Amino acid sequence: MIKAAVMGYGTIGSGVVEVLDINRELIAERAGEGIEVKYVLDIRDFSGDPIQDKIVHDYRVIADDPEIRIVVETMGGVEPAYTFVKAMLTAGKHVTTSNKALVAEKGAELLALAAEKNVNFMFEASVGGGIPVIRTLLSALTADEIEEITGILNGTTNYMMTKMSREGLEFADVLRDAQERGYAERDPSADIEGYDACRKIAILTSLVCGRQVDFTDIHTEGITKISAADMKYAKKMGRAIKLLAVSRKTPEGYAVFVAPHLLSPEHPLYGVADVFNAVFVHGNVLGDAMFYGSGAGKLPTASAVVADMVGLARHMDCNIPVEWKPEKITLAEFDRLENAFFVRTASGRDAVEAAFGRTDYVDAGIEGETGFVTSVMTEAEFKAKAAALDVRSVIRLGNR
Repeated sequence: MIKAAVMGYGTIGSGVVEVLDINRELIAERAGEGIEVKYVLDIRDFSGDPIQDKIVHDYRVIADDPEIRIVVETMGGVEPAYTFVKAMLTAGKHVTTSNKALVAEKGAELLALAAEKNVNFMFEASVGGGIPVIRTLLSALTADEIEEITGILNGTTNYMMTKMSREGLEFADVLRDAQERGYAERDPSADIEGYDACRKIAILTSLVCGRQVDFTDIHTEGITKISAADMKYAKKMGRAIKLLAVSRKTPEGYAVFVAPHLLSPEHPLYGVADVFNAVFVHGNVLGDAMFYGSGAGKLPTASAVVADMVGLARHMDCNIPVEWKPEKITLAEFDRLENAFFVRTASGRDAVEAAFGRTDYVDAGIEGETGFVTSVMTEAEFKAKAAALDVRSVIRLGNR
């Protein structure tokens, strides 16, 4: 019997314990032997819960116990998770985490430490919840050069965009609904400002290029400026607004950014609705592939964590190499990237044409403003031209 510990008994941590119990026999068969949770680390006590007998409050109890072979980290945030995970790897224990903040900032360092100690550091659940995109990139697609990854990587924002589109609601109303349903936190900034998706695309790009992508270098826009008026224009255009995390290999380097896009029905991510996530991948020999599923939630995310635990059990005595060097990569300049833009402005058509020349106009019946689509141009060119107008909203077009 393999002894394990779970650090953090919140939504995901408790889900891991539940999945290990629900599929106990199946997991034992696939792992080669059973996996049993000996400790659960948390600052709280859980009186009346059967887990209370396993609760410890000091991470060193886990680090110092030679029986513990696998440790799960589901605490979230960089500290104290980093200190705890580093201690576990140093003690020769395998670790899996669902913590995208930790992986995005410290992934390369922790992978190097795991290799040094001949153990493994896995993090499938840090991107896409239950969607096995990291495992696919590291194993199934190793014959390909990955030229593009574009994803809907945040279920909260996708739910909000879907609801705004279907019901014509304003942003504040949909955010309140998402919070009431438990999709959005009391402080929703990580989701709605795009920071969550930013960290996830940083992780995926780091794995693809084999070097550190600093998430603070990624141009990131959230959905806070999207309004019911934008949704009216989107419907008029036959498009859907989605928050996309994009990573493309270009001659100038990797172009990585997060921003809302207007997607046409032909785009593979157009129909991804509600809290679901999807990741579109283009390889130089594979061509196009897409991975779709539950991107968040207790059991889907816990399923990915437990799958990592099974993988760790199968490789208990060896390190699985992962190419992710700590040397930082320089991203392509965002201002040089090219896009077409949808613009809402209080300026009239004469001013629009003076700034942009001939454009395609979109009339959604909103009085006092002009909606139009630009030709393809660089971000810098767009900013310079748009400065002459009274701009109310800008959304990039996503074309394939």
